[in-house]
Amino acid sequence: MWITLLVLFGLSPLARAGKPAPFVFGVFPNLGTQQILMTYRPLADVLEKRFHRQVLIFTAPDFKTFVTRTHRGEYDLVLTAPHMAWLARQEAGYRPLLQFDQPVRGLLVVNKASALNTLQDLDNSKIAIGDPLAVTVLAMQDLLAASGLKSGQQFRLYEAGTQSNAAMQVVSRRSDAAIVGRQPLNALPEDMRQQLRVIAETRALSSQMFLTHPRVNERDAASIQEALLAFERLSAGQTFMTKSGFGKLVPVRDGEFQVFRPYALEVQRLMRDVR
Repeated sequence: MWITLLVLFGLSPLARAGKPAPFVFGVFPNLGTQQILMTYRPLADVLEKRFHRQVLIFTAPDFKTFVTRTHRGEYDLVLTAPHMAWLARQEAGYRPLLQFDQPVRGLLVVNKASALNTLQDLDNSKIAIGDPLAVTVLAMQDLLAASGLKSGQQFRLYEAGTQSNAAMQVVSRRSDAAIVGRQPLNALPEDMRQQLRVIAETRALSSQMFLTHPRVNERDAASIQEALLAFERLSAGQTFMTKSGFGKLVPVRDGEFQVFRPYALEVQRLMRDVR
């Protein structure tokens, strides 16, 4: 419970007590809080052994809060989506370390028994999403727009809180469709996945990236990179890679950030609009 409270309120009891601050690992909220804590704890354990320093896993209740906390420099190491990595580097000086090599895609899912089969069938439909700032949502909206479908006209988006909740809305027939990423879909219980059907997917998108805050010196950043690469060779790391479908960790490819600049600027616009 206390870890969950740290995630929600963003303040460590060690820091409040005046003790040395632990190393803070921020993970963007594409999964539920408990899923994030369980998924990334083995990786945090490897970092703890390497640095002999407590590693706390932090996330946020939504993408907007996570982006804001990232820009305030609350995370020493951050794992985030590529368009948010662009913002982290541009606005807070975070340095890219590694990224997963398997691309991700935004998926448009419907109930398995639904009569919806193509994008054109979505006219006058209701589509559940986890968060409007997610790159999978932005990319799917581009795909829908290219097919002549615009939000607020042919379909209506509404926020379900998390991607798993968005999928549940489809399973329970409270929504016509949902936009989810491949990893959140794979993280659903098998009986839920069996009730969903994919009718469209976005182009391949670069996967999540690890970045370090500027206060982490180059020597420590290099050690973190070594620890991350060592993790994927461990049994726990291999299990993580298999379950996540992320593939291997590789250096951030040239030109990655420029590709996601339009989505990053859209995130900035959306964040301004909801203030």
